[in-house]
Amino acid sequence: MFGVVKSVPPRGAGGSFKTFIKVNVSTGLPAAEEQFDRPTRYRVVVLTLAACPYPRMGEGITSAGTMTNVPNSGILLALDIGSSGVRAALFDESGIAIRGAEVQRPYGNSNRDLATFDAEALLERVSEAIDAVLNTTHSTARIELIAVSCFWHSLMGVDESGVATTPVFSWADLRAADATFGLRADFEETVTHARTGCRFHPSYWPAKLRRLRNEEPLTFRRTHRWLSFADYVLLQLFGVRTTSSSMASGSGLFNLATGAWDEELLRADGISPAQLPEISEQLSTQASRWSQLRNARVCPATGDGAANSIGAGCHSTKKIALMIGTSGAMRVSFAGDAPMRLPPELWCYRVNHERVVIGGALSDGGGLIRQLKEMLAVDGSVDEQQLAQPAPDAHGLTMLPFWAGERSTGWNPRARGAMFGLSMNTQPVEIVRAAMEAICYRFALILSTLQPFAPDAELVVSGNALRQSPLWIQILADVLGQRLALPKAAEASTQGAALLALEAAGKIQSIEKFSVPIEAVFEPNMTHHAIYQEALERQQKLYEKLYGDPGVR
Repeated sequence: MFGVVKSVPPRGAGGSFKTFIKVNVSTGLPAAEEQFDRPTRYRVVVLTLAACPYPRMGEGITSAGTMTNVPNSGILLALDIGSSGVRAALFDESGIAIRGAEVQRPYGNSNRDLATFDAEALLERVSEAIDAVLNTTHSTARIELIAVSCFWHSLMGVDESGVATTPVFSWADLRAADATFGLRADFEETVTHARTGCRFHPSYWPAKLRRLRNEEPLTFRRTHRWLSFADYVLLQLFGVRTTSSSMASGSGLFNLATGAWDEELLRADGISPAQLPEISEQLSTQASRWSQLRNARVCPATGDGAANSIGAGCHSTKKIALMIGTSGAMRVSFAGDAPMRLPPELWCYRVNHERVVIGGALSDGGGLIRQLKEMLAVDGSVDEQQLAQPAPDAHGLTMLPFWAGERSTGWNPRARGAMFGLSMNTQPVEIVRAAMEAICYRFALILSTLQPFAPDAELVVSGNALRQSPLWIQILADVLGQRLALPKAAEASTQGAALLALEAAGKIQSIEKFSVPIEAVFEPNMTHHAIYQEALERQQKLYEKLYGDPGVR
Protein backbone atom coordinates (compact mmCIF):
# COMPACT_ATOMS: atom_id res chain seq x y z
CA MET A 1 0.00 0.00 0.00
CA PHE A 2 1.02 3.59 -0.39
CA GLY A 3 0.88 6.84 1.56
CA VAL A 4 0.15 10.17 -0.07
CA VAL A 5 2.31 13.25 0.36
CA LYS A 6 0.75 16.60 -0.54
CA SER A 7 3.22 19.47 -0.78
CA VAL A 8 2.69 23.21 -1.13
CA PRO A 9 3.55 24.57 -4.58
CA PRO A 10 5.69 27.69 -4.96
CA ARG A 11 3.98 30.97 -4.16
CA GLY A 12 1.71 32.01 -6.97
CA ALA A 13 1.39 28.51 -8.37
CA GLY A 14 -1.94 26.73 -8.31
CA GLY A 15 -2.93 23.30 -7.09
CA SER A 16 -0.66 20.74 -5.42
CA PHE A 17 1.26 17.67 -6.41
CA LYS A 18 1.30 14.17 -4.96
CA THR A 19 4.08 11.71 -4.32
CA PHE A 20 3.55 8.09 -3.27
CA ILE A 21 5.65 6.39 -0.63
CA LYS A 22 5.62 2.96 0.96
CA VAL A 23 5.65 2.80 4.77
CA ASN A 24 6.54 -0.30 6.76
CA VAL A 25 3.63 -1.43 8.95
CA SER A 26 5.92 -2.40 11.83
CA THR A 27 8.41 0.45 11.83
CA GLY A 28 6.58 3.44 10.43
CA LEU A 29 9.66 4.17 8.30
CA PRO A 30 9.60 5.01 4.58
CA ALA A 31 10.35 2.05 2.35
CA ALA A 32 13.45 3.81 1.01
CA GLU A 33 15.01 3.36 4.44
CA GLU A 34 14.14 -0.35 4.70
CA GLN A 35 16.44 -3.29 4.03
CA PHE A 36 14.65 -5.74 1.76
CA ASP A 37 16.26 -9.00 2.87
CA ARG A 38 12.99 -10.28 4.34
CA PRO A 39 9.27 -10.07 3.48
CA THR A 40 7.84 -6.71 4.59
CA ARG A 41 4.21 -5.64 5.04
CA TYR A 42 3.08 -2.11 4.34
CA ARG A 43 0.07 -0.01 5.31
CA VAL A 44 -1.35 3.38 4.38
CA VAL A 45 0.04 6.49 6.02
CA VAL A 46 -1.26 9.84 4.82
CA LEU A 47 1.24 12.68 5.07
CA THR A 48 -0.35 16.05 4.43
CA LEU A 49 1.35 19.39 3.99
CA ALA A 50 -1.41 21.97 4.38
CA ALA A 51 -1.49 24.83 1.94
CA CYS A 52 0.53 27.73 3.30
CA PRO A 53 -1.77 30.75 3.90
CA TYR A 54 0.39 33.70 2.93
CA PRO A 55 -0.78 36.93 4.57
CA ARG A 56 -2.76 39.47 2.63
CA MET A 57 -2.38 43.13 3.33
CA GLY A 58 -4.22 44.09 6.52
CA GLU A 59 -5.11 40.54 7.53
CA GLY A 60 -2.11 39.83 9.76
CA ILE A 61 -2.24 36.12 8.93
CA THR A 62 1.08 34.35 9.42
CA SER A 63 2.33 30.89 8.70
CA ALA A 64 5.22 29.17 10.42
CA GLY A 65 7.98 27.92 8.21
CA THR A 66 7.80 30.82 5.76
CA MET A 67 10.73 33.20 5.71
CA THR A 68 11.41 36.65 4.39
CA ASN A 69 14.46 38.79 3.75
CA VAL A 70 15.30 41.67 6.11
CA PRO A 71 12.39 44.13 5.79
CA ASN A 72 12.56 47.89 5.80
CA SER A 73 9.81 48.10 8.42
CA GLY A 74 10.31 47.35 12.12
CA ILE A 75 11.26 43.84 13.18
CA LEU A 76 11.03 41.75 16.33
CA LEU A 77 13.73 39.93 18.30
CA ALA A 78 12.49 36.69 19.88
CA LEU A 79 14.43 34.78 22.54
CA ASP A 80 13.67 31.20 23.59
CA ILE A 81 15.55 30.34 26.79
CA GLY A 82 15.26 26.61 27.32
CA SER A 83 16.76 24.09 29.71
CA SER A 84 19.38 22.99 27.17
CA GLY A 85 20.16 26.19 25.26
CA VAL A 86 19.13 29.62 23.98
CA ARG A 87 17.65 30.43 20.59
CA ALA A 88 17.36 33.92 19.13
CA ALA A 89 15.55 34.84 15.94
CA LEU A 90 14.24 37.88 14.08
CA PHE A 91 10.69 38.18 12.75
CA ASP A 92 8.92 40.74 10.63
CA GLU A 93 5.76 42.56 11.72
CA SER A 94 3.45 39.81 10.50
CA GLY A 95 5.27 37.07 12.43
CA ILE A 96 7.31 35.61 9.58
CA ALA A 97 10.88 34.58 10.43
CA ILE A 98 13.60 36.55 8.67
CA ARG A 99 15.78 34.40 6.48
CA GLY A 100 19.18 33.59 7.98
CA ALA A 101 18.45 35.49 11.22
CA GLU A 102 18.36 32.66 13.74
CA VAL A 103 21.07 31.40 16.09
CA GLN A 104 21.30 28.76 18.80
CA ARG A 105 23.64 28.65 21.80
CA PRO A 106 23.58 25.31 23.68
CA TYR A 107 24.64 25.25 27.31
CA GLY A 108 26.68 22.06 26.89
CA ASN A 109 25.02 20.50 29.93
CA SER A 110 24.05 16.84 30.24
CA ASN A 111 20.74 15.43 31.42
CA ARG A 112 22.32 15.19 34.88
CA ASP A 113 22.91 18.96 35.04
CA LEU A 114 19.33 20.19 34.81
CA ALA A 115 18.60 20.83 38.51
CA THR A 116 20.62 24.03 38.96
CA PHE A 117 22.31 26.55 36.69
CA ASP A 118 24.79 29.33 37.26
CA ALA A 119 22.79 32.52 36.71
CA GLU A 120 25.68 34.53 35.29
CA ALA A 121 26.75 31.76 32.93
CA LEU A 122 23.20 31.45 31.55
CA LEU A 123 22.88 35.20 31.25
CA GLU A 124 26.10 35.28 29.23
CA ARG A 125 24.67 32.64 26.87
CA VAL A 126 21.60 34.80 26.33
CA SER A 127 23.81 37.83 25.60
CA GLU A 128 25.91 35.81 23.16
CA ALA A 129 22.76 34.71 21.32
CA ILE A 130 21.59 38.31 21.03
CA ASP A 131 25.02 39.40 19.80
CA ALA A 132 25.04 36.66 17.20
CA VAL A 133 21.54 37.21 15.85
CA LEU A 134 22.04 40.98 15.58
CA ASN A 135 25.15 40.29 13.53
CA THR A 136 23.18 38.20 11.04
CA THR A 137 21.34 41.19 9.63
CA HIS A 138 22.04 44.77 8.64
CA SER A 139 23.37 46.84 11.52
CA THR A 140 20.82 49.53 10.63
CA ALA A 141 17.81 47.22 10.98
CA ARG A 142 15.19 48.77 13.27
CA ILE A 143 14.06 46.40 16.02
CA GLU A 144 10.82 47.54 17.64
CA LEU A 145 9.88 44.62 19.90
CA ILE A 146 11.63 42.09 22.12
CA ALA A 147 9.82 38.84 22.99
CA VAL A 148 11.02 36.26 25.50
CA SER A 149 10.01 32.64 26.08
CA CYS A 150 11.69 31.04 29.10
CA PHE A 151 11.54 27.71 30.91
CA TRP A 152 8.84 27.73 33.56
CA HIS A 153 9.21 27.17 37.35
CA SER A 154 12.78 28.47 37.75
CA LEU A 155 13.58 30.24 41.03
CA MET A 156 16.57 32.34 42.07
CA GLY A 157 17.37 35.03 44.60
CA VAL A 158 19.06 38.43 44.20
CA ASP A 159 20.36 40.97 46.71
CA GLU A 160 19.48 44.69 46.77
CA SER A 161 21.95 45.33 43.93
CA GLY A 162 20.41 42.64 41.73
CA VAL A 163 23.36 40.26 42.22
CA ALA A 164 22.41 36.59 42.37
CA THR A 165 22.39 35.08 45.87
CA THR A 166 21.54 31.57 44.68
CA PRO A 167 21.90 29.40 41.59
CA VAL A 168 18.93 29.10 39.27
CA PHE A 169 16.83 26.24 40.67
CA SER A 170 14.92 24.51 37.87
CA TRP A 171 11.94 22.16 37.83
CA ALA A 172 14.42 19.25 38.02
CA ASP A 173 15.71 20.22 41.49
CA LEU A 174 14.05 17.58 43.69
CA ARG A 175 15.61 18.43 47.06
CA ALA A 176 12.38 19.94 48.40
CA ALA A 177 10.58 16.60 48.85
CA ASP A 178 10.34 16.97 52.65
CA ALA A 179 9.11 20.54 52.25
CA THR A 180 6.46 19.27 49.83
CA PHE A 181 5.08 16.79 52.34
CA GLY A 182 5.13 19.54 54.98
CA LEU A 183 2.99 21.77 52.77
CA ARG A 184 0.57 18.94 52.10
CA ALA A 185 0.22 18.47 55.86
CA ASP A 186 -0.34 22.20 56.47
CA PHE A 187 -2.85 22.88 53.69
CA GLU A 188 -5.86 21.28 52.03
CA GLU A 189 -4.16 20.64 48.71
CA THR A 190 -7.36 20.41 46.67
CA VAL A 191 -8.12 24.00 47.71
CA THR A 192 -4.67 25.42 46.91
CA HIS A 193 -4.56 23.42 43.66
CA ALA A 194 -7.83 25.02 42.52
CA ARG A 195 -6.56 28.45 43.60
CA THR A 196 -3.07 28.36 42.08
CA GLY A 197 -3.37 25.67 39.41
CA CYS A 198 -0.35 23.88 40.92
CA ARG A 199 0.10 20.82 43.12
CA PHE A 200 2.59 20.93 45.99
CA HIS A 201 5.77 19.55 44.46
CA PRO A 202 9.54 20.20 44.53
CA SER A 203 9.35 21.77 41.05
CA TYR A 204 7.32 24.74 42.33
CA TRP A 205 8.31 27.74 44.47
CA PRO A 206 6.36 27.02 47.72
CA ALA A 207 8.40 23.86 48.39
CA LYS A 208 11.66 25.36 47.12
CA LEU A 209 11.34 28.44 49.35
CA ARG A 210 10.45 26.35 52.40
CA ARG A 211 13.51 24.17 51.84
CA LEU A 212 15.76 27.20 51.49
CA ARG A 213 14.34 28.76 54.64
CA ASN A 214 14.90 25.54 56.60
CA GLU A 215 18.19 24.32 55.12
CA GLU A 216 19.93 27.52 53.92
CA PRO A 217 18.70 30.20 56.36
CA LEU A 218 21.60 32.62 55.74
CA THR A 219 20.97 32.63 52.00
CA PHE A 220 17.25 32.95 52.59
CA ARG A 221 17.67 35.98 54.86
CA ARG A 222 20.14 37.87 52.67
CA THR A 223 17.97 37.49 49.56
CA HIS A 224 16.20 40.76 48.84
CA ARG A 225 13.99 39.52 46.01
CA TRP A 226 12.95 36.19 44.47
CA LEU A 227 12.74 35.95 40.69
CA SER A 228 12.34 33.54 37.82
CA PHE A 229 15.29 33.37 35.44
CA ALA A 230 13.19 35.20 32.84
CA ASP A 231 12.73 38.04 35.33
CA TYR A 232 16.49 38.10 35.94
CA VAL A 233 17.27 38.30 32.22
CA LEU A 234 14.88 41.19 31.66
CA LEU A 235 16.19 42.97 34.76
CA GLN A 236 19.86 42.63 33.87
CA LEU A 237 19.68 43.22 30.13
CA PHE A 238 16.79 45.66 29.80
CA GLY A 239 16.12 47.08 33.27
CA VAL A 240 12.60 45.59 33.51
CA ARG A 241 11.62 45.06 37.16
CA THR A 242 8.22 43.40 36.67
CA THR A 243 7.14 39.87 35.87
CA SER A 244 4.28 38.57 33.72
CA SER A 245 1.18 36.64 34.71
CA SER A 246 2.52 33.80 32.56
CA MET A 247 5.80 33.48 34.47
CA ALA A 248 4.13 34.08 37.85
CA SER A 249 1.49 31.40 37.18
CA GLY A 250 4.20 28.75 36.77
CA SER A 251 5.55 29.42 40.25
CA GLY A 252 2.80 27.85 42.34
CA LEU A 253 2.42 31.15 44.25
CA PHE A 254 0.03 32.87 41.83
CA ASN A 255 -3.70 33.16 42.50
CA LEU A 256 -5.42 32.47 39.19
CA ALA A 257 -8.66 34.17 40.23
CA THR A 258 -7.20 37.44 41.54
CA GLY A 259 -4.20 37.66 39.19
CA ALA A 260 -1.96 38.45 42.16
CA TRP A 261 0.51 36.63 44.39
CA ASP A 262 -1.21 34.25 46.83
CA GLU A 263 -0.73 35.90 50.23
CA GLU A 264 -1.61 32.81 52.30
CA LEU A 265 1.15 30.78 50.64
CA LEU A 266 3.58 33.70 50.89
CA ARG A 267 3.02 33.88 54.65
CA ALA A 268 3.57 30.14 54.94
CA ASP A 269 6.93 30.50 53.17
CA GLY A 270 7.97 33.51 55.25
CA ILE A 271 8.17 36.07 52.44
CA SER A 272 6.24 39.24 51.63
CA PRO A 273 4.80 40.48 48.30
CA ALA A 274 7.53 43.14 48.32
CA GLN A 275 10.10 40.36 47.87
CA LEU A 276 8.51 39.37 44.56
CA PRO A 277 8.32 41.40 41.33
CA GLU A 278 5.17 43.29 40.51
CA ILE A 279 2.96 41.44 38.03
CA SER A 280 2.32 43.49 34.90
CA GLU A 281 1.28 42.94 31.28
CA GLN A 282 2.57 46.33 30.14
CA LEU A 283 5.19 46.67 27.43
CA SER A 284 8.14 48.77 28.53
CA THR A 285 11.00 50.66 26.92
CA GLN A 286 14.22 50.55 28.90
CA ALA A 287 17.94 51.06 28.42
CA SER A 288 19.96 48.43 26.59
CA ARG A 289 23.63 47.99 25.82
CA TRP A 290 22.76 47.08 22.20
CA SER A 291 22.30 50.15 20.03
CA GLN A 292 19.78 48.30 17.83
CA LEU A 293 17.56 47.58 20.85
CA ARG A 294 17.62 50.94 22.63
CA ASN A 295 14.19 52.03 21.42
CA ALA A 296 12.64 48.57 21.38
CA ARG A 297 9.66 47.76 23.58
CA VAL A 298 10.11 44.73 25.83
CA CYS A 299 7.08 42.43 26.02
CA PRO A 300 6.17 40.46 29.16
CA ALA A 301 7.92 37.06 29.15
CA THR A 302 5.96 33.92 28.33
CA GLY A 303 6.41 30.47 29.84
CA ASP A 304 8.04 28.20 27.30
CA GLY A 305 5.19 25.70 27.34
CA ALA A 306 2.62 28.37 26.54
CA ALA A 307 4.79 29.80 23.75
CA ASN A 308 5.36 26.32 22.36
CA SER A 309 1.62 25.62 22.17
CA ILE A 310 0.89 28.94 20.45
CA GLY A 311 3.78 28.47 18.01
CA ALA A 312 2.47 25.03 17.11
CA GLY A 313 -0.90 26.55 16.23
CA CYS A 314 -2.65 25.24 19.37
CA HIS A 315 -4.50 28.31 20.66
CA SER A 316 -8.00 26.89 21.21
CA THR A 317 -9.74 23.73 22.41
CA LYS A 318 -9.69 22.48 18.82
CA LYS A 319 -6.08 21.35 19.26
CA ILE A 320 -4.03 19.68 21.99
CA ALA A 321 -0.27 20.22 21.91
CA LEU A 322 2.05 17.32 22.75
CA MET A 323 5.73 18.23 23.05
CA ILE A 324 8.81 16.12 23.75
CA GLY A 325 12.15 17.85 24.05
CA THR A 326 14.41 17.27 27.03
CA SER A 327 11.22 16.83 29.06
CA GLY A 328 7.65 16.49 27.83
CA ALA A 329 4.22 18.06 28.17
CA MET A 330 0.67 17.86 26.85
CA ARG A 331 -1.45 21.03 26.91
CA VAL A 332 -4.58 22.77 25.71
CA SER A 333 -4.65 26.59 25.49
CA PHE A 334 -7.71 28.77 25.15
CA ALA A 335 -9.05 32.25 25.82
CA GLY A 336 -10.90 32.52 29.10
CA ASP A 337 -10.61 31.90 32.82
CA ALA A 338 -9.15 28.97 34.73
CA PRO A 339 -11.60 26.19 35.64
CA MET A 340 -13.01 26.20 39.16
CA ARG A 341 -11.62 22.72 39.81
CA LEU A 342 -8.84 20.75 38.20
CA PRO A 343 -8.22 17.02 38.08
CA PRO A 344 -5.34 16.26 40.51
CA GLU A 345 -3.19 15.04 37.61
CA LEU A 346 -3.16 18.40 35.81
CA TRP A 347 -1.94 21.97 36.25
CA CYS A 348 -3.28 25.30 34.99
CA TYR A 349 -1.13 28.35 34.15
CA ARG A 350 -1.68 31.56 32.23
CA VAL A 351 -0.48 32.21 28.68
CA ASN A 352 -1.18 35.91 29.29
CA HIS A 353 -3.97 37.89 30.94
CA GLU A 354 -6.46 36.69 28.29
CA ARG A 355 -5.63 32.98 27.96
CA VAL A 356 -4.98 29.94 30.13
CA VAL A 357 -3.17 26.68 29.42
CA ILE A 358 -4.11 23.38 31.09
CA GLY A 359 -2.04 20.23 30.91
CA GLY A 360 0.39 17.77 32.39
CA ALA A 361 4.18 17.57 32.33
CA LEU A 362 6.75 14.78 32.32
CA SER A 363 10.23 15.41 33.66
CA ASP A 364 11.66 12.72 31.40
CA GLY A 365 11.50 12.92 27.62
CA GLY A 366 14.28 13.06 25.07
CA GLY A 367 16.75 13.72 27.89
CA LEU A 368 16.13 10.23 29.29
CA ILE A 369 16.66 8.60 25.90
CA ARG A 370 20.00 10.41 25.53
CA GLN A 371 21.04 9.44 29.04
CA LEU A 372 20.18 5.76 28.54
CA LYS A 373 22.20 5.66 25.33
CA GLU A 374 25.16 7.18 27.19
CA MET A 375 24.79 4.80 30.13
CA LEU A 376 24.55 1.79 27.84
CA ALA A 377 27.48 3.06 25.72
CA VAL A 378 25.38 2.85 22.56
CA ASP A 379 25.06 6.55 21.78
CA GLY A 380 25.37 6.81 18.00
CA SER A 381 25.23 3.06 17.42
CA VAL A 382 21.51 2.57 18.13
CA ASP A 383 19.70 4.29 15.29
CA GLU A 384 16.06 4.71 14.34
CA GLN A 385 16.00 1.58 12.23
CA GLN A 386 17.36 -0.62 15.02
CA LEU A 387 14.86 0.82 17.48
CA ALA A 388 12.10 -0.04 15.02
CA GLN A 389 13.10 -3.72 14.87
CA PRO A 390 11.38 -4.94 18.08
CA ALA A 391 7.64 -5.50 17.89
CA PRO A 392 5.50 -3.45 20.29
CA ASP A 393 6.23 -4.43 23.92
CA ALA A 394 8.17 -7.47 22.70
CA HIS A 395 11.08 -6.73 25.07
CA GLY A 396 9.11 -7.85 28.14
CA LEU A 397 10.25 -4.83 30.17
CA THR A 398 8.10 -2.67 32.41
CA MET A 399 9.59 0.76 33.05
CA LEU A 400 8.70 3.77 35.17
CA PRO A 401 10.38 6.71 33.36
CA PHE A 402 11.11 8.85 36.42
CA TRP A 403 14.90 9.31 36.24
CA ALA A 404 14.32 13.04 36.74
CA GLY A 405 11.37 12.48 39.09
CA GLU A 406 7.62 12.37 38.57
CA ARG A 407 5.31 15.26 37.90
CA SER A 408 2.09 14.31 36.10
CA THR A 409 0.19 12.26 36.83
CA GLY A 410 0.98 11.17 40.41
CA TRP A 411 3.15 14.13 41.55
CA ASN A 412 5.05 11.85 43.93
CA PRO A 413 8.18 13.75 45.12
CA ARG A 414 9.98 10.50 45.88
CA ALA A 415 9.17 8.55 42.71
CA ARG A 416 12.26 7.48 40.77
CA GLY A 417 13.00 5.46 37.67
CA ALA A 418 12.47 1.71 37.75
CA MET A 419 12.82 -1.15 35.30
CA PHE A 420 11.40 -4.65 35.79
CA GLY A 421 11.82 -7.74 33.61
CA LEU A 422 15.53 -7.64 32.74
CA SER A 423 17.12 -10.92 31.72
CA MET A 424 20.48 -12.16 30.48
CA ASN A 425 19.13 -11.76 26.96
CA THR A 426 17.97 -8.14 27.25
CA GLN A 427 19.68 -5.96 24.67
CA PRO A 428 20.49 -2.23 24.97
CA VAL A 429 18.24 -1.41 22.02
CA GLU A 430 15.33 -3.04 23.86
CA ILE A 431 15.92 -0.89 26.95
CA VAL A 432 15.92 2.29 24.87
CA ARG A 433 12.78 1.17 23.00
CA ALA A 434 11.10 0.30 26.32
CA ALA A 435 11.85 3.83 27.58
CA MET A 436 10.28 5.40 24.49
CA GLU A 437 7.15 3.31 25.00
CA ALA A 438 7.06 3.98 28.76
CA ILE A 439 7.06 7.74 28.23
CA CYS A 440 4.19 7.33 25.76
CA TYR A 441 2.16 5.48 28.41
CA ARG A 442 2.48 8.46 30.77
CA PHE A 443 1.14 10.69 27.99
CA ALA A 444 -1.82 8.34 27.62
CA LEU A 445 -2.65 8.89 31.29
CA ILE A 446 -2.41 12.67 30.87
CA LEU A 447 -4.62 12.58 27.79
CA SER A 448 -7.36 10.67 29.63
CA THR A 449 -7.71 13.54 32.13
CA LEU A 450 -7.05 16.41 29.69
CA GLN A 451 -9.40 15.34 26.90
CA PRO A 452 -12.62 16.46 28.68
CA PHE A 453 -11.35 20.06 28.34
CA ALA A 454 -10.97 19.56 24.57
CA PRO A 455 -13.08 16.52 23.68
CA ASP A 456 -12.80 16.65 19.88
CA ALA A 457 -9.34 18.15 19.62
CA GLU A 458 -6.70 17.27 17.07
CA LEU A 459 -3.36 16.23 18.60
CA VAL A 460 -0.38 18.24 17.35
CA VAL A 461 3.17 17.11 18.21
CA SER A 462 6.35 19.16 18.44
CA GLY A 463 9.79 19.20 20.07
CA ASN A 464 13.22 18.27 18.80
CA ALA A 465 13.11 14.76 20.26
CA LEU A 466 10.05 13.96 18.15
CA ARG A 467 11.20 15.79 15.05
CA GLN A 468 14.34 13.64 15.09
CA SER A 469 12.36 10.40 15.49
CA PRO A 470 9.37 9.62 13.24
CA LEU A 471 9.37 6.21 14.92
CA TRP A 472 8.65 7.77 18.31
CA ILE A 473 5.75 9.77 16.84
CA GLN A 474 4.34 6.55 15.39
CA ILE A 475 4.66 4.79 18.76
CA LEU A 476 2.82 7.72 20.35
CA ALA A 477 0.03 7.49 17.78
CA ASP A 478 -0.26 3.75 18.40
CA VAL A 479 -0.24 4.08 22.21
CA LEU A 480 -2.80 6.90 22.21
CA GLY A 481 -4.87 5.32 19.46
CA GLN A 482 -5.17 8.70 17.77
CA ARG A 483 -3.94 10.50 14.68
CA LEU A 484 -1.04 12.87 15.32
CA ALA A 485 -0.13 15.91 13.22
CA LEU A 486 3.45 17.18 12.95
CA PRO A 487 3.59 20.89 12.07
CA LYS A 488 6.16 22.31 9.70
CA ALA A 489 7.39 24.93 12.20
CA ALA A 490 10.53 23.53 13.82
CA GLU A 491 10.98 26.11 16.61
CA ALA A 492 7.49 26.52 17.99
CA SER A 493 8.49 28.31 21.22
CA THR A 494 10.32 31.11 19.41
CA GLN A 495 7.44 31.48 16.95
CA GLY A 496 4.89 31.52 19.77
CA ALA A 497 6.74 34.18 21.76
CA ALA A 498 6.95 36.35 18.63
CA LEU A 499 3.23 36.02 17.87
CA LEU A 500 2.13 36.80 21.43
CA ALA A 501 4.37 39.89 21.45
CA LEU A 502 3.02 41.09 18.09
CA GLU A 503 -0.53 40.67 19.34
CA ALA A 504 0.25 42.53 22.60
CA ALA A 505 1.78 45.38 20.60
CA GLY A 506 -1.20 45.58 18.25
CA LYS A 507 0.87 44.55 15.21
CA ILE A 508 -1.43 41.62 14.45
CA GLN A 509 -5.12 41.49 15.26
CA SER A 510 -5.07 38.10 16.99
CA ILE A 511 -3.05 34.91 17.13
CA GLU A 512 -6.30 33.17 16.25
CA LYS A 513 -5.55 34.11 12.63
CA PHE A 514 -2.21 32.29 12.78
CA SER A 515 -2.06 28.88 11.12
CA VAL A 516 0.70 26.29 10.88
CA PRO A 517 1.28 24.11 7.81
CA ILE A 518 1.19 20.40 8.66
CA GLU A 519 4.23 18.45 7.54
CA ALA A 520 3.05 14.91 8.30
CA VAL A 521 0.13 13.00 9.80
CA PHE A 522 0.70 9.72 11.64
CA GLU A 523 -2.20 7.28 11.70
CA PRO A 524 -2.50 4.84 14.64
CA ASN A 525 -2.13 1.09 14.21
CA MET A 526 -4.99 -0.20 16.33
CA THR A 527 -3.51 -3.69 16.57
CA HIS A 528 -0.46 -2.14 18.20
CA HIS A 529 -2.76 0.03 20.31
CA ALA A 530 -4.34 -3.05 21.90
CA ILE A 531 -0.89 -4.44 22.77
CA TYR A 532 0.19 -1.13 24.26
CA GLN A 533 -2.98 -0.89 26.36
CA GLU A 534 -2.00 -4.11 28.14
CA ALA A 535 1.52 -2.78 28.66
CA LEU A 536 0.15 0.47 30.10
CA GLU A 537 -1.96 -1.48 32.57
CA ARG A 538 1.15 -3.45 33.58
CA GLN A 539 3.08 -0.21 34.10
CA GLN A 540 0.34 1.16 36.35
CA LYS A 541 0.33 -2.00 38.46
CA LEU A 542 4.08 -1.64 38.99
CA TYR A 543 3.61 2.01 39.95
CA GLU A 544 0.95 1.13 42.51
CA LYS A 545 3.05 -1.64 44.02
CA LEU A 546 5.99 0.73 44.48
CA TYR A 547 4.22 4.00 45.32
CA GLY A 548 0.58 3.20 46.07
CA ASP A 549 -2.52 4.63 44.45
CA PRO A 550 -1.54 7.98 42.83
CA GLY A 551 -4.92 9.34 43.87
CA VAL A 552 -4.07 8.84 47.56
CA ARG A 553 -1.34 11.09 48.97
